[in-house]
Amino acid sequence: MLNHFYLYKKELSPSHRSILQREHSFYNKLSEKHQIYFEHRVEVFINNNEFVGKQELVVTDHMKVLIAATATMLTFGFKKHSIDLISRVIIYPSSYYSEINQAYHKGETNPRLNAIVFSWEDFLHGYEIGNDNLNLGIHEFGHAIHLNATTNNDISSYIFNQGFKKLTTFLQNNEVVRQDLIASRYFREYAYTNHFEFFAVLLENFIETPDEFNSQFPQLYKYVQQMLNFKFAGY
Repeated sequence: MLNHFYLYKKELSPSHRSILQREHSFYNKLSEKHQIYFEHRVEVFINNNEFVGKQELVVTDHMKVLIAATATMLTFGFKKHSIDLISRVIIYPSSYYSEINQAYHKGETNPRLNAIVFSWEDFLHGYEIGNDNLNLGIHEFGHAIHLNATTNNDISSYIFNQGFKKLTTFLQNNEVVRQDLIASRYFREYAYTNHFEFFAVLLENFIETPDEFNSQFPQLYKYVQQMLNFKFAGY
């Protein structure tokens, strides 16, 4: 499957590229050729989505690049890298109050609004410690990718859905692995809320501590790797 073929590659501005070089470790692990593809996809994400600041927040290029880079990282193995259910990125300065469920949120994926929402404070905090398996951007884009795959029939969505089916079937048929999973406490308890949260938490661990993930649960690691078609940057 030829995932990186572009008739016209978009180029990042030098200032945008410098943000990636300074702050995005995944980008810096890529080969020079893959960095060019990554930059193209970051620029496409920025151009194709509306960025909205809330509570007087001024959206900066820094915000756009880091958010776009997270989406690009997680879909980098996909042939179709656009997330159709998202057309708006809504950014709050910090955690915000939701009138819908009357609770404070750090982020959410909202298909009804075609939006993904972040507290910028918490988004940044997710990258401050790169190996604590807590990353708001990865978690919410994990939801977006998962939901998007359930409503699409492109090849990348098919591979994702088949992989998730294999992953859940494997766990259903292996009681010992399920017990080891819980006993290890490697994945935070929130993972066991439902199957969407399970994948989102697995994805945080997969990106932030891949060696430990692969060492403790190699079969689960393999399934996630296959779902994302992740074959680069040491994964």
